[in-house]
Amino acid sequence: MAGGQVEAGENRLEAALHARHVAMIAIGGIIGAGLFVGSSTSIAQIGPAVVVSYGLAGLVILMIMRMLSEMAMLHPGAGSFTEHVRIGLGPLAGFVAGWLYWYFWVIVVAIEAIAGAVILALWLPFEVWQIGCVLLALMTVVNLFSARSYGEFEFWLSTAKVAAILGFIVIAGLWAFGVTSPSGNTFANLTAHGGFAPKGWGAVIGGVTSVIFALCGAEIATVAAAESHAPAKVIARMTGSVALRILLFYVVSLTLIVAVQPWNTVVPGQSPYASSLALMGIPGAATIMNAVVLVAVLSCLNSGLYVTSRALFGLARHGDAPQALIRLNKRKVPARATIIASLFGYGAMAASVLSPEGVFSFLVSASGALMLVIYLMVCLAQVRMRKITEATAPETLQLRMWLFPWLSYATIGAIGVVLVAMALVPELRPQFLASAVTVGIAAAAWFFFRRQRT
Repeated sequence: MAGGQVEAGENRLEAALHARHVAMIAIGGIIGAGLFVGSSTSIAQIGPAVVVSYGLAGLVILMIMRMLSEMAMLHPGAGSFTEHVRIGLGPLAGFVAGWLYWYFWVIVVAIEAIAGAVILALWLPFEVWQIGCVLLALMTVVNLFSARSYGEFEFWLSTAKVAAILGFIVIAGLWAFGVTSPSGNTFANLTAHGGFAPKGWGAVIGGVTSVIFALCGAEIATVAAAESHAPAKVIARMTGSVALRILLFYVVSLTLIVAVQPWNTVVPGQSPYASSLALMGIPGAATIMNAVVLVAVLSCLNSGLYVTSRALFGLARHGDAPQALIRLNKRKVPARATIIASLFGYGAMAASVLSPEGVFSFLVSASGALMLVIYLMVCLAQVRMRKITEATAPETLQLRMWLFPWLSYATIGAIGVVLVAMALVPELRPQFLASAVTVGIAAAAWFFFRRQRT
């Protein structure tokens, strides 16, 4: 296998994506509603020092991307990043990581379809569930056309998100530095309302447990890179730029938000970007941010359908899912896997209507800690793969994890601390327990299906 392609010629994924697509997919993966809206809750709980929480979480993501880059250069034909878990830790880990990743993004697909529908319901005379079904159907069609159509669509959605963030940074920067503000520079807001860390540094460290989920998604690029012209090289080039994106899009923009307006005026659940624009007198601030959030939601919905179909395709290729899912359509797209992801999305949306506090609440909670578990498996796979490579073929290490093994161990420890914190914090404990049940079910399923195959 090479270039992320399956062995059978008629079932090879097409290398249809260019470097610009993969680069913008990586950007789009970390700019979503979690930044534009979800950051308000973190600001209210932590204060101006929320930027430190995001910075620490960003360092963890950067370390994971560096490890993925090392493994991608060692095994350029592996494909999806969960395949590196399979190579490093064995078939059980590969099965669990693949299915957990699929499940995580299936739930994200439903959540984003609902979020987009809620925004559009402000302007359209239809029910939220009706709009959600239409959005999901449209994104399914986009993904069924070709990987190139997905990449092109995501390229422009991500470009719009980047333009919105950069525009905000310019407008808020001019205000914060006193160029447009009638009262001069406003950086005093960083310390004027209870200090830089008014809730204490314990809240800053504890805040990493929630903000890190907003930064998940950069790994989507490693899935898309398997359908690009140079998967290993494309992934390797992204490592340094991920840190820059996190710094620019999260830390800089959030620093400007808490500089423009007092942190204790930010309302949880409402976009702090919109409230900052309104404070600066930008007309139609709420409408502008609703449009930006809608773009972010559509981008995430589009990417969610893409990665779920590729995760299912990869599982089928290894015999961990029905073999019929390996079949591609004329455009070299795993259409059956895409449609299944779409159907599960419809099912989750139906649960949100019929049992919002029951079934749907459990489905969402059960995905809460899954990405951290998957990232932890990636780290363990990298450590094991690196030690084996150094002992057998050290000359094949073209790109190395920084300060190995200490930074790898530190990343593993950081993820472990976050998971333990989730188990101890009452508000996060239900997510931790439900996610633990999901991991247990996935592991039990592997033993069951292995026995069936035997």
